[in-house]
Amino acid sequence: MDKVRDGLFIRVDYTGTLENGEVFDTSKGQQPLEFKVGAGQMIKGFESALAGMSLNETKVFTLDPEDAYGHRDEERTLTFQRSELPPHVKPKVGQPIGMTSPDGKRFPAVITKVDDAQVTVDLNHPMAGEKLTFDIKVVGISENATQEVGCSCGCDCGEESHGSGECGDGCGSGCN
Repeated sequence: MDKVRDGLFIRVDYTGTLENGEVFDTSKGQQPLEFKVGAGQMIKGFESALAGMSLNETKVFTLDPEDAYGHRDEERTLTFQRSELPPHVKPKVGQPIGMTSPDGKRFPAVITKVDDAQVTVDLNHPMAGEKLTFDIKVVGISENATQEVGCSCGCDCGEESHGSGECGDGCGSGCN
């Protein structure tokens, strides 16, 4: 029987919690999370913790920020002209938005300030600085994908994986 290793597709049932016990993401009531190990779809600490696990094996592990979404950097903000937004977008403080880096990678940001001329966003991942605990069970190991490629949160935004339940900018109201 195969063990979790680079190049294989694995499916896991999981629940992720913050230090205070709040559940930030889970596969309960949904299909298991499937990803290709070593393809960079998941946070590094998550993949590392799964290495060598067998089918139906369970594990609980906690990731420090450096193995998850990094530490918060209060200087990671971006201010841009409100006119750069599409006219139909009505930015609000606290609103998550998807951003795209110059190299084409998509990442979440949160609007922290809005005025008539400018919008300021926090570029830290929403879970930056958090210790994350995962309770997982490996429910599938295969050489090929078994699920349709699509967003794990069911929002049809075209992302293969958010890795955290965070949705990209193509998402609508179906996001969790």
